Amino acid sequence: MSGRTNGVESLGTDGEMKRVVIAGCPGAGKSRAARTLSDLTGLPVIHLDSHYWQPGWQRPSPEAWRATMKELIARPRWIMDGNYGSTLDLRLKAADTLIYLDFKTFLCATRVLKRSVLGRGGTRSGELPDGCLERFDWPFFKFVLNYRRTRRERDLESIRAFSGVSHVFIRPRQLKRFLGSLKSGPVS
Repeated sequence: MSGRTNGVESLGTDGEMKRVVIAGCPGAGKSRAARTLSDLTGLPVIHLDSHYWQPGWQRPSPEAWRATMKELIARPRWIMDGNYGSTLDLRLKAADTLIYLDFKTFLCATRVLKRSVLGRGGTRSGELPDGCLERFDWPFFKFVLNYRRTRRERDLESIRAFSGVSHVFIRPRQLKRFLGSLKSGPVS
């Protein structure tokens, strides 16, 4: 795929990824995948959590969040990791590549629980702003447990409508194989 998608520069004629969205259930490993992909491609990572959350886990207004997203997607090259279904449409219109981590609830919930317990009181450097300490948050954990039932279909509809290159992984080893294949050349 090359040329333009929805009026936004897309994949170049060489098939190189320029704007990558990584989405999926919390705990799927979006941030880790983004860092690995960045190491392989040189694309800068934009951790959406670090732009969304304000100190003390305060949320921005929906208008402020959409304005922030518009600024972020205007950048020429990036890997964006995060959910935020209210702005997925903006990211997908600007992206040339989508990586969707469609992992099982048990795996995602286990990872979130582990991250909450082992990291409690600490920070995730670069992924969250100062003043957002790691903690166990029951409503968030409940969101993770219910994600496949309540949010997954919405995400899959967006994926089906996406005109760029989509990669959907249902197992972590598939993602690992994909990222490993990038070491030997670009994948589109």
